[in-house]
Amino acid sequence: MSDVTTTDLYEVTMAMSYLREVMRAPATFSLFVRDLPPGRGFLVAAGLESALDFLARFRVERDDVERFANALHRPVPDLEPLLGLSFEGEVRAIPEGHVVFAGEPLLEVTAPLPQAQLVETYLLNQLCHQTAVASKAARCVLAAAGRAVVDFSLRRTHGPWAGLQAARLGAMVGFAGTSNVAAATSLDIPASGTMAHSYIEAFPGEEEAFRAFARCHPGPVTFLVDTYDTEEGVRVAARVLTALGLGPGCAIRLDSGDLHALSRRSRALLDAAGLTDVQIVASGGLDEYGVDRLIRDGAPIDVYAVGTKVGVAADAPYLDAAYKLVEYDGRPVMKLSSAKVTAPGRKQVFRRPGRPDVIALAAEEPPDSAQPLLRTVMRRGRRTGALDHWLDARKRFREDLAGLPDSARRIVNPEPVRPVRSEALDHLTASVRADIEVRRSPEHRTMPSDMAGPHSAALSVSGH
Repeated sequence: MSDVTTTDLYEVTMAMSYLREVMRAPATFSLFVRDLPPGRGFLVAAGLESALDFLARFRVERDDVERFANALHRPVPDLEPLLGLSFEGEVRAIPEGHVVFAGEPLLEVTAPLPQAQLVETYLLNQLCHQTAVASKAARCVLAAAGRAVVDFSLRRTHGPWAGLQAARLGAMVGFAGTSNVAAATSLDIPASGTMAHSYIEAFPGEEEAFRAFARCHPGPVTFLVDTYDTEEGVRVAARVLTALGLGPGCAIRLDSGDLHALSRRSRALLDAAGLTDVQIVASGGLDEYGVDRLIRDGAPIDVYAVGTKVGVAADAPYLDAAYKLVEYDGRPVMKLSSAKVTAPGRKQVFRRPGRPDVIALAAEEPPDSAQPLLRTVMRRGRRTGALDHWLDARKRFREDLAGLPDSARRIVNPEPVRPVRSEALDHLTASVRADIEVRRSPEHRTMPSDMAGPHSAALSVSGH
């Protein structure tokens, strides 16, 4: 099935109406997060690369028209005005890996109105999911305080594609590896894995299992020690590692129970056996909260494997994001719905060291030598540069993370950083709001059309 039909039905009905009304003038839509989820002091921009891939190949073909017609229970000829429609617009966006905050546009699309409308659902899907997961993963890196974190999420993510994205996003914010072979091989992420409890159970005992595993994998090995009795499992692992002359690079894995107490006892047993170089890996329902507690308690754990809760961003699985029309045919527009007011006009975000970000109009000059975050990444439906690698995004993330206040980096009860608006944006917002309110007044509605003045503002036509 084509990605073109991966959209909400109302995108199709609106696009058809725009074409019928010959409303093909350029429209700018802004994609942003209204408010950060509870427990978040910042977000990490992600999902742009897959969004650009989608836009670059977007084209309504005959099969798409037939599917649209079937969904609307209308004859195929009624939908044929959409045939051949492709994305030919401009995209300005914050590159992946940058730390972002509520209200800041992650992406702005400027294209003929039907095109910009049809791509809304897919863009929201990609940027919302990936930004949520990247932000959760980033907090795990913060909680680990320099210890290695690896991705074990594939078996619990919402589909294989989401698992591939989770592995990439983890690498983007500093994970040391992934258990996902497809991600490791296709994205050049270090592969990481151990063994399951079923492997141990398949042998008469733990020693036989560990020896067999080491015969098959002569390099550094990691033994899962908690299938039966954890302390005894550690003793057996130590005995096998010593007998085989293995040590540096090897590890044991704890997957259940009181990880703090078990890691301390395991460390003592390994050290007593002379295996001070053997590391301890911890897994089993961990996310940033669990990692943070273990670090604060001084657990001697070297590697944290995080899976389910991170791959689905369990405590904040969605973002209150929107894709709103902010300009059409050269005139700024906005929405005035209660609690969902939007700001009109094309935007830019300026970042200054040690000071709040400034959300400004795109044409404004940067204040105090601030750096603009939104960059033009697509023109006339084509990328303006090469594909962005996750290593490039990791570099941006590290630089931005270093500039965050400690209060935003906290794992428990972080304080979100709040950007400010420029005077020019505030002035435009007030002006457009006033114009809308005048046009909605009873006096204006009864005024002859030739006395109404230029139509300089409108309510948003997009969004739930």
